[in-house]
Amino acid sequence: MFRHLLSAALGAAAIVAFAQAARAADDLDARLATCNACHGANGRPISAEIPIIWGQQTAYMVKQIHDYRAKDRENPVMTPLAGTIKQEETRKAAVYFTAKTWPTRATPAAAASEPAGMTICKACHQPRFEGGLPAPRLAGQSYEYLLAAMKSFADETRTNSADMIRLMKMVTPEQRQTMARYLAGL
Repeated sequence: MFRHLLSAALGAAAIVAFAQAARAADDLDARLATCNACHGANGRPISAEIPIIWGQQTAYMVKQIHDYRAKDRENPVMTPLAGTIKQEETRKAAVYFTAKTWPTRATPAAAASEPAGMTICKACHQPRFEGGLPAPRLAGQSYEYLLAAMKSFADETRTNSADMIRLMKMVTPEQRQTMARYLAGL
């Protein structure tokens, strides 16, 4: 409960800061810097439920910004923030984050063997799960974020990828946990 209240408070603070920056200047870089309030000034998010976006795939970021703005992907914090990014700014906003370096781990994660069924994921997410057209990097995202994303596709609360909905409905909750644990450790 406290974590949800904290997330809501931080989200509200980020929205206020983003709106103030938008009113103060038409400088997209200054407005996007407010995203660090949640996604982290060093590329490490402030919560395990928030994804790493530094160094993410550009095409994926363009789609997510678009989907939040179009309300094809809903989030109480991201939907209004993405709504402040103009259509013509979408690609520049995506590149702002993807040009940054994916954050390194303070300590390496324990190696785990690849769970069964991951081969199909490699078709889009690439052999080392570092992403590529059209899919995002999964390697090194937090277990909590990955598990929540997989569950949201499986239960169709996230609907902006028909392929992911179909795939996540085919695996059990236990398999999703194993997959998320493996990907987070890469």
